[in-house]
Amino acid sequence: MEDQLKLLVIDDEPGMRKGTERSLRHFTAEYPDLQLTVKFSIAQAATGEEGLAEIERNRPDILLLDYKLPGISGLEVQERLVEQKIEILTVMISAYSSLQTVITATKRGAFDFLVKPFTPDELRVTLRRAAHHLLVHRQALKLAEERRRIRFEFIRVLGHELKAPLGAIESYLNLYQKRTLGTELAAYDQIVDRSLIRLDGMRKLILDLLDLTRIESGNKQRQLLSVDLCEVVAMAIETAQPEADGRQIAIRTAMPAELTLQGDRGELEIILNNLVSNAVKYNRDGGAVTVTLTDLGEQVEIAVADTGIGMTQQEADKLFGEFVRIKNAKTASILGSGLGLSIVKKLTALYAGDVSVRSEPDVGSTFTVRLDKTAPPSEARPA
Repeated sequence: MEDQLKLLVIDDEPGMRKGTERSLRHFTAEYPDLQLTVKFSIAQAATGEEGLAEIERNRPDILLLDYKLPGISGLEVQERLVEQKIEILTVMISAYSSLQTVITATKRGAFDFLVKPFTPDELRVTLRRAAHHLLVHRQALKLAEERRRIRFEFIRVLGHELKAPLGAIESYLNLYQKRTLGTELAAYDQIVDRSLIRLDGMRKLILDLLDLTRIESGNKQRQLLSVDLCEVVAMAIETAQPEADGRQIAIRTAMPAELTLQGDRGELEIILNNLVSNAVKYNRDGGAVTVTLTDLGEQVEIAVADTGIGMTQQEADKLFGEFVRIKNAKTASILGSGLGLSIVKKLTALYAGDVSVRSEPDVGSTFTVRLDKTAPPSEARPA
């Protein structure tokens, strides 16, 4: 990726300004760690006053500032910038290189110091270092702001997700406390059942949050063993079978007798449980779920297809984000944390894999996961 930084040279010597521009005219700085190539646009000013006016008109990113200028000095220019809270990375240039000069300039915010006369290579090395410092600083600020935004959004959504079930349970308890339905205990069976369903949803949300936190923090203990995915599929189907039977949903499989890979059995169970339970949950009564395992050589493919309510492409595109649930008339009564598929995505990344979905409204969805089975999962955590 290419970027351009604006450089302002404030120096009262025309030869110094022209020499600087000539040295940097075709100069580019490569930063592999930032995946950036940086070029520079160069502006000039002969006095501190001209420099401040240019800064007001066209804010530079980096300032090459002569220490000794006619009129206000370089240090006074620095002071004005500090007073006006204008943040510009400054490199002081001067023929007077006493220790006190350097200390004073640094205290007032100078990043570096160039002593006249300097060579074009010395100028480029200093500018490359200054630009790298500036870009890293900007990326750090951007990352910090993004973290604040994500943390705020996470807490906001979490509060919203917990508020609804807590409000419902409170209403049910008030009905019971006030004996609204009379004194017969049997009259309250339905609201007790509804409260338990809400509590179960909250418990699921908390457990999913704990799983997500352990995965992202790297604190989840992993046991990498040879795991038969066919066994994991069978357990996931057994877990979902009661709900499937209650809605007359058939669960079928298409897989070999055995298919193994190196992995953490708990992680693989989370992946299959989420996919199979979702296929049942978002299916139509009397529908079907098909779980297919395919050996691709270096990878294994898990496909879970349903005959359910399906999604539009727009809905499918945002499905793997945290707290994302498709909300419409067909899903209004379906409870969930909105974290399951986000966890699946993060876990597949540990296996150098990926997850995708193909869906059509009122026809069904097929979720496909591919996992590397020939090498141990990476210990590196997904971003």
